[in-house]
Amino acid sequence: MSKAININLPSLAGSLENYILSANQVPMLSFEKEQELAKRLINNNDLDAARQLVMSHLKFVVKIARGYDGYGLSLSDLIQEGNVGLMQAVKRFNPDKGVRLAAFAAYWIKSCMHEFILKNWRIVKIATTKAQRKLFFNLRSVKKSLGWLNSAEKSVIANDLGVANKDIETMEQRLVASDLTFERPLSDSDDAQNAPEEVIEDYTFEPSAVNERIEHRDLAQDGLKNALLKLDDRSRDIIVSRWLRDPKNTLIELADRYNVSAERIRQLEKSAFAEMKSYLPKISDIDSN
Repeated sequence: MSKAININLPSLAGSLENYILSANQVPMLSFEKEQELAKRLINNNDLDAARQLVMSHLKFVVKIARGYDGYGLSLSDLIQEGNVGLMQAVKRFNPDKGVRLAAFAAYWIKSCMHEFILKNWRIVKIATTKAQRKLFFNLRSVKKSLGWLNSAEKSVIANDLGVANKDIETMEQRLVASDLTFERPLSDSDDAQNAPEEVIEDYTFEPSAVNERIEHRDLAQDGLKNALLKLDDRSRDIIVSRWLRDPKNTLIELADRYNVSAERIRQLEKSAFAEMKSYLPKISDIDSN
């Protein structure tokens, strides 16, 4: 069971309602049947057994995914991530422990969903350590019903979660903050003056920057011309035909031209690039000028 379990699940690309309906129509397994399938998977690497275990728990993934409504992420994406966690759980499930697969899989399903939420909920990551992640999900769940927390509520939550009041305050501020768009809003409000693009200087057309780009371009072009002149005629033609001509020639076309194999053309091309490298200007050389 060292390899990952690859199972073709019902597609989420179509109607989400149809997917959920299909998942709900698959009956849950009895404890005895679940044990039998798990042992077949472990002992015989029986992928059909794995598929039955996964399919019977798709509705469980949907139920967990619904609990994370409100993060601004699609339910189908959460289900997809949860299904990945479910397959990981099926791969690691040990029937000899005597627990149901659903109880064991809950950790893996939630873990994949948590990772997805933290990566996609905000541009700037707000919870990077394990402790911060735990606090993020617990605190957001509490704030759904309480709104802004007062000092007493913060103390109770901090005591329950085993963190400091300061950690509660910091995470609460992160939760209510929103990402700031870089560009000017599509309105004439005063907020437009606070957009980052209004205060970050643009040096694109500053004279010294323009001159520097021109100098870089000229040095690069001169270096390329010099490097090409150091090659023999065939190698030069291969480089020009493959990279500097429009339309470009393929390896097969050049192989026919020189009556050699395509692999031989590739080798000549590689050797030509290695020879040219010593004649091309280095970045440090360009910057020093």
